[in-house]
Amino acid sequence: MPANKKFDNPSYYINRELSTIEFNRRVLQEAYLESHPLLERVKFLAIYSNNMDEFFMVRVSGIKQQVLLGVTDTAADGLTPREQLVAIHRIVTDLYQKQMNLWKDEIQPKLASKGIKILAYDSISAKQQKKVSEYFEREIFPVLTPLAFDPGHPFPHISNLSLNLAVVIRNPHDGETHFARVKVPNSLPRLIPLNPLDPDDLLQPSTTQKFVWLEEVMTANLQRLFPGMEIVESHPFRVTRNTDLALQEDEADDLLLTMEENLRQRHFGFVVRLEVSETVPDWIRDILLINLEVNPYDVYQVDGPLGLSSLFQLSSLDRPGLKDPLLNPVLPPPLKTGENIFTILQRQNILLHHPFDSFGPVVDFVRAAAHDPDVLAIKQTLYRVGPKPPIVRALIAARENGKQVTVLVELKARFDEESNIEWARALENAGVHVVYGLIGLKTHAKVCLVVRREREGLRRYVHMATGNYNSATARIYTDLGYMTADQELGADMSDLFNYLTGYSRQEKFRKCLVAPVNLRSDMVKHIEKEAKLGSKGKIIFKINHLVDPAIIRALFKASQAGVQIELMIRGICSLRPGLEGISDNIRVMSTVGRFLEHTRIYYFQNDGEPIMYLGSADMMQRNLSSRVETVFPIEDPVILQEIKENILDVYLQDTKKSYVLQADGQYIPVANTLPEKEKLFGAQDWLQHDRETLIMPVGIG
Repeated sequence: MPANKKFDNPSYYINRELSTIEFNRRVLQEAYLESHPLLERVKFLAIYSNNMDEFFMVRVSGIKQQVLLGVTDTAADGLTPREQLVAIHRIVTDLYQKQMNLWKDEIQPKLASKGIKILAYDSISAKQQKKVSEYFEREIFPVLTPLAFDPGHPFPHISNLSLNLAVVIRNPHDGETHFARVKVPNSLPRLIPLNPLDPDDLLQPSTTQKFVWLEEVMTANLQRLFPGMEIVESHPFRVTRNTDLALQEDEADDLLLTMEENLRQRHFGFVVRLEVSETVPDWIRDILLINLEVNPYDVYQVDGPLGLSSLFQLSSLDRPGLKDPLLNPVLPPPLKTGENIFTILQRQNILLHHPFDSFGPVVDFVRAAAHDPDVLAIKQTLYRVGPKPPIVRALIAARENGKQVTVLVELKARFDEESNIEWARALENAGVHVVYGLIGLKTHAKVCLVVRREREGLRRYVHMATGNYNSATARIYTDLGYMTADQELGADMSDLFNYLTGYSRQEKFRKCLVAPVNLRSDMVKHIEKEAKLGSKGKIIFKINHLVDPAIIRALFKASQAGVQIELMIRGICSLRPGLEGISDNIRVMSTVGRFLEHTRIYYFQNDGEPIMYLGSADMMQRNLSSRVETVFPIEDPVILQEIKENILDVYLQDTKKSYVLQADGQYIPVANTLPEKEKLFGAQDWLQHDRETLIMPVGIG
């Protein structure tokens, strides 16, 4: 096949949106696996539902806007926006059925067998119904607001992701029927525990826990909301709105206030999905269709409870026997001595592999800087920090101790905007210099830079990572963190912060690849250099997503040249592997397990002198063109060997939790390709229980 062959053939690519759905299908598949403890299976059902909510709020809303604007341009795979919506509806409708069948036919009965019973309201005893009605009167009724719909009452606003009841009532005096909406309050538990309400249950020495759905309790007590009226029927429905609102940064005098206003507007985005009960009659569905301004292909009829992300409530139950054993993260050997972190880093570099390694050293690094009298300045990026972040408290302490502290808080981190606004204000109130990044770009880089006065002069210490400074997600995401006193990396990070906080047209960095400056172009150069080695070349990427056309074309060319390419891509992959003469030297794997795979590793064999980068960036247009990202080299030979042998090679051997992408776009479990009795190997299991860390000698000083 000629090396200059065009790579614009749609058959070479997989649609990005459909690839996203396939990732979520793999998440749903985890809920099927009996190898997971039961409440972990429930958790995967909830994660799947939550992921699909976000998919509709962000991705489907973007496609709908293209349709509304009359866009007919095709994606790389040849589908128009309208064709993508049709395909999405067809696939998601099938997944709804699979999800509900799994919940009703398998998960719910197994929960009942373990003493966790989700009961239909009609099936509970008269005594329990009385207790539940008293609970309704005391805890639910006061927060409900029935909203009528008639010529005197406009159709009520239905907020994003809200669960509602469409209620039909009849006036017994004139026989006229009316439509009303009652919102199911999200401030109350979706599953109401019956045990505390029933004294008989409390007297029994039993571990049985009983629940009833909140909307069923409301339905049974609707008469209290409409006294003197006859309740004809009631049906639940759920609305998903567009949340991907445009932000005019260049017109914003105050980005913080603009973001707060944008968050308020998010509740009023157009509707992208309407979920209704299968029992809803056509005339009620039509009322909803017309007034919510949705099309028939935006409607999903569900044979079961709507919004199963509420099942997180069950997965948080205190039933350790139904959950994975707790993970006990460890400290790398060099950090067990209790020695000053800066003294250690003068001697060697430190690699942290979360969640198997503790996130504590990252927090301790910032705390040590906050209290060290020789530290002059701390510069930090914050993208998603989570609730009660210890990193933020350490930065505030640093400012109180007289350090110069600069923090870049990314206000546009989707679905974390409110939290980030809160912490930005807290940092500002403490006197920290807070900036919000560059206009038109999200700052996604994960960097902390410490400047310290030492005998030889000022010295920089850096922590760089593939994941966020979030101690909660560090327990469930796999990520790599790297701490070093490498002065060239430190200088690069100083230049990066100057680029972010001041006026800079930085076009070159000493060692790091930075988006949108040089990351895409230099990554392509590395791929092209490997291609020149032909069959002696080897490339391994372990990333979250691969979509960028320039990167995919470079990988196609390298495959044509004979380079062996291993791509471990957790989520979206637009590259179609296994095409003769195009991508037949490319294998694509996806690992979905207990921990969310989140590391980004780029490895080039480089004729026996390996080159490796870690960083915050995936190979997507948004990462390479619209975000500030950092990808940094691993030049320490021991740490490079550690990552290659104890991460990359280990995941390539995974047969328990990995899937292989076929040329037709389908993912096949690796386990299905093996002899039936062959023992399966799980990379995450090995890292949790059997990992052997290489002895790290003195690194670069």
